[in-house]
Amino acid sequence: MRYVIIGAGAVGGTIGVRLGEAGRDVTLVARGAHLDALRERGLTLRTPDGTVTGRLPAVAGPDDRPLPADTVLVLTVKSQDTAAALATWVDTPVEGGGTAGERLPIVLAQNGVANEPAALRLFARVHPVCVWLPATHLEPGVVVANGHPHPGMLHLGRYPSGADDTSRAVAADLTAAGFVAPVRDDVMRWKYGKLLGNLGNGVQALLGREAPEALAARVRAEGEAALAAAGIAHTTPEEEAAERSDRVRHRPVDGEERAGGSTWQSLARGAGSAEADHLNGEIVLLGRLHGVPTPANAAVQAAVRRAVRERIPAGGFPLAELEKMVG
Repeated sequence: MRYVIIGAGAVGGTIGVRLGEAGRDVTLVARGAHLDALRERGLTLRTPDGTVTGRLPAVAGPDDRPLPADTVLVLTVKSQDTAAALATWVDTPVEGGGTAGERLPIVLAQNGVANEPAALRLFARVHPVCVWLPATHLEPGVVVANGHPHPGMLHLGRYPSGADDTSRAVAADLTAAGFVAPVRDDVMRWKYGKLLGNLGNGVQALLGREAPEALAARVRAEGEAALAAAGIAHTTPEEEAAERSDRVRHRPVDGEERAGGSTWQSLARGAGSAEADHLNGEIVLLGRLHGVPTPANAAVQAAVRRAVRERIPAGGFPLAELEKMVG
């Protein structure tokens, strides 16, 4: 199979370089200065075991040529960029007839749970991935991946449930590339568990590593209450820790620990958007649908939007202001 990695940042860059190192056919999709760097000098992947540079084809999007019929699209953009990415690729012609949306599998290696239904509106073959992959992308052309001894654990399945031969084939390629890649019939249960863990991303992005544990616990408690009211199953921290065990540990790279999670990185880069509306906002949505108060998640969601709008640096949001917003 040929892989097109749509969004060659922290997660997509790590997956793309590792697949390329394992001999798979990989094309990276990026934009701006990052795309320029990929074309000029390749993608540098820094890991606890050393540095490799993947000199892979890099493009801004589909061109006039039909995609080969054995192409797998791997969507790794942030959730706020999903709609635009899906619209860009869905009508791309495929060799032998038809379009990408009609014929090709799309693998969603993204945080949040809103991407799957959005993709299924346009693509017939949707494959969710629960991503446990500690990596950072702050500099054009460079990704730092802290996972060790495996770079990450990627649970795969089919949406809305089950798994198929494509799930298993992609998992086999990811395993060959060094990842732990279990195939799950209930992959969305794992993704909802990951969502609960990701609710603290916005808190960390706003306040830094000194964020009060009580606030992180509160956003998670609201999330658990909202999922319970909606009747949505999810994994527990204990189940996740047992599954991950010592297979994906955070290790320093060149003596440095990972700086921050995905939302922190968006603020640190001044990316102009962040994913809180699809993480904390998912809990706010479920709370409003099922009558569960979610003031802490709503406050984090609004505060992250304000930080993006006012270019407040990562970790620089006033704690007192956020506490006032939470109420």
